Amino acid sequence: MAPALPVLPAPLRLLTSQADLRYHAAPGGGIFNPPSATHMGFWSINPYVGCAFGCAYCYARDTHRYTIERAGAAGQAVTDSLPPWLAFERRVLVKEHAGARVREALRTTRAPRAGDSLVIGSATDPYQPAERRFRVTRSVLEALEPVRGLSLTIITKSPLVTRDIPLLQGLARHNTVAVHVSLITTDRDLARRLEPRAPTPDSRLRAVARLAAAGVEVSVNCMPVLPGITDAPQQLADVIARVAAAGARSFGACALRLRAASRRRWMPVVREHFPALAPRYASTYRDSVYAAPRYREGLQQVVQRLCAQHGLQVREYRRLDPAGRVALEAEERSAQERSAQERSAQERSAQERSAQERSAQERSAQERSAQERAAHDVDTAPASHTQLAFLDDATGNIP
Repeated sequence: MAPALPVLPAPLRLLTSQADLRYHAAPGGGIFNPPSATHMGFWSINPYVGCAFGCAYCYARDTHRYTIERAGAAGQAVTDSLPPWLAFERRVLVKEHAGARVREALRTTRAPRAGDSLVIGSATDPYQPAERRFRVTRSVLEALEPVRGLSLTIITKSPLVTRDIPLLQGLARHNTVAVHVSLITTDRDLARRLEPRAPTPDSRLRAVARLAAAGVEVSVNCMPVLPGITDAPQQLADVIARVAAAGARSFGACALRLRAASRRRWMPVVREHFPALAPRYASTYRDSVYAAPRYREGLQQVVQRLCAQHGLQVREYRRLDPAGRVALEAEERSAQERSAQERSAQERSAQERSAQERSAQERSAQERSAQERAAHDVDTAPASHTQLAFLDDATGNIP
């Protein structure tokens, strides 16, 4: 008889803390996420919920919020009044006994089989700082050793993945194994503004080289490409040239997708560090989570040309299945409705302020003339910018 899983204590209990980071036990549940639940073309495992790297553009923040909300009062106590976007970075949840849970699932139908694809790190970095202490990702890889015929992909920004090269080599004897290292820029200062706690670009390139030298298939994700920030052809050319020199076999790139949870974190960063781009981001992503089709097409053309020059294959992730497209379209419609409601509320607020100003002017005849002149100066000033989607009317960096 197979050993039973250990009985876990109360969920979300504090495991340890370090500076402003706290690590809590994640609630129990299934360890594999099936395609039927994610609407993606692969199974997935995320050893952690939340990520201490704190990348400003991260799309996965809602996964942490959902887990916290489902935990009720315990979840509220863990976040300690932090906004959800910050709790994602500072209150990381650890999936304890993940190896045992993988072994148990492999004995059931709740796990991938030969011919299936499995992605580790689809919504959190499996080699973030917590992995040094908790070794959850390593326990998952150890539990997968008996598996045959899987297509296994690990997505990470961390050179810590090289610690597990012997495990990856063993898994590759009976499965297809690849590591996708995320790298959106080779500019260290720029990376620090966008990914404040992530490993440096140079350390990731060294990890690519070590993996390649060990015979592990390695690819690079330039995801997301940030319009107006990391999308200049020379920037992309530098990334592609350096990853090719390090030994990567393939390269994938896609433009920023700005969902609601990401928007709340990303837009303040744009306003702080790239204020001239803020109006254009607001316009481009006002009614959609995607950049304009023309931008995406132009980006892919540049990437394909540069990859061809350096002998890299261009990799694309699988499209959503029909159910996933329906879910995404529903989410986009909901976002559009919320955006329309926000604009309507802003217009009403503006109208109310205007009415109050007129009333104040009427009550103060002596000040009215000066106020009207000042108001006239403001109202008739020319707009300081034109809100255009990136690449519309030949604007933007991608030719």
